[in-house]
Amino acid sequence: MGNTKTYRLPFLLLLVSLVVCFGLNISLGSVSIPFSETVNALVGGNLENRSWEYIIWSFRVPKAFTAVLVGSGLALSGLLMQTLFRNPLAGPFVLGISSGASLGAALLIMGSSLFSGFMTSGLLNDISLAIASSIGSFLVLLAVMVVAAKVKDTMALLIIGLMFGSITAAIVSVLSYFTDAEKLQQFIYWSFGSVGNLSWAQLSILLGIILIGILLSIVSIKALNAFLLGENYARSLGVDLKKSRYAIIIATGLLAGGVTAFAGPIAFIGLAVPHLTRQIFSTTDHKILVPAVLIYGAILMLLCDTVAQLPNYASVLPINAITSILGAPVVIWLLVRKRRMVF
Repeated sequence: MGNTKTYRLPFLLLLVSLVVCFGLNISLGSVSIPFSETVNALVGGNLENRSWEYIIWSFRVPKAFTAVLVGSGLALSGLLMQTLFRNPLAGPFVLGISSGASLGAALLIMGSSLFSGFMTSGLLNDISLAIASSIGSFLVLLAVMVVAAKVKDTMALLIIGLMFGSITAAIVSVLSYFTDAEKLQQFIYWSFGSVGNLSWAQLSILLGIILIGILLSIVSIKALNAFLLGENYARSLGVDLKKSRYAIIIATGLLAGGVTAFAGPIAFIGLAVPHLTRQIFSTTDHKILVPAVLIYGAILMLLCDTVAQLPNYASVLPINAITSILGAPVVIWLLVRKRRMVF
């Protein structure tokens, strides 16, 4: 557990990097806008081209804020899972929450034979997808909570969560087999992940969900630090294991489930960022790690989105492809250095 003052410089560098990446993300896109005009728009000045102002405020700024929330939420949920299970390769979706969100989206998109009346009335849109995904992730989270009340072994809970994920993934596969090509293509497009489809209203909802998850994580910092030394040690410190596990699971469900509902399933950020953060800060103290992963996750997601949007090109790469290209080498590196992980 290090002194907070020791980490002032790394935190300052991360915050500066966040500001730079945020500005870079807004400046670059399919439409070339001079950087001076971008800054002018952000400070409330008048632009030479009114369409530029519309692009910046209606598309690029919400997209950049979405990337910040998505990266922060996934990174923090990954840290929570790695600490709870004391497993360096645990990610934010090990409890099957992402699969539950995917099932909700799949039922809405590909279950047209069951819900055709609603489909024809225009139910299928971004908001309905977010609601369906949220319901799916919530139901899986509820099932995990019920199991957690009966299972005391944390590793058993991890395996059960993975089984829930396998069940929901199997149902999605069955739906995919029987659906038509158009619906299947739509679901696949959703599964690519995107941070560019949220309105300001949807963004405010996602912000509320992420803030609640962060608050629960902050409340659980003492328990998180104790969990690293084992459940027996945590119990000796007076930590209520049952309540702490509930709080961590709910926080993870809100963070990972909320992100998946609004941005689709985005891989590797939650797995990679906690380890990358520990390499910078060299500590296991969650008073340091919680705010650090929030900032680092936001930076990494902004960079991935900047690459994915292919500046000056109309095409946009799937954000999942970019995060996987970045994350897979990190996972390989972690496996190679397994004995040297900070756990």
